Amino acid sequence: MSYFAAAVVREKGGWTAAELSLRGAADVDEVADRLRDVAPDADLSLLFVEADDTYLVVLRLDEGEDLRVFGSDSAFAEESRLGAMLVGDLKTSVTGLDDTEETRQPAASGDDNEQPAVDPEADPVGEADLLADLGIPAQRLLTLCAHEGMMPADVTAEICEVLGCVDEVEELREV
Repeated sequence: MSYFAAAVVREKGGWTAAELSLRGAADVDEVADRLRDVAPDADLSLLFVEADDTYLVVLRLDEGEDLRVFGSDSAFAEESRLGAMLVGDLKTSVTGLDDTEETRQPAASGDDNEQPAVDPEADPVGEADLLADLGIPAQRLLTLCAHEGMMPADVTAEICEVLGCVDEVEELREV
């Protein structure tokens, strides 16, 4: 399974990004250690792992502590060792949604030939609200991940656009 892992860290001088190798990592805690090593004094560290143009996992560390994880689809854990390592221990339902928030249903339309707006097969796992304080509420993250035709790279770009670090991540892709 091919993957792209971009570590995005915020320090006093702003955002920086670095590609992170996950080869040989034994578990998600070791991945978190590698993320910490990118910038040990960062106040916020994020890791975007995109796999096979299908799955996205976002890891977050605040001041190097309190690992939080979100995965776009629980099927990733069944598809690969990398997926099992990153999201295999997560519960099957997402956290961070208020009961008052609307469910992810496509808007009603009179056109029966229209493609659905969301992928009903997706089963996101982990903490969907891990980016809420950064301008990406849980519902927005879930909608991005489930939107038909959105690749993990597109979701990462949308998130990084809001965060203000899209250029840093796109530079990594060009290398």
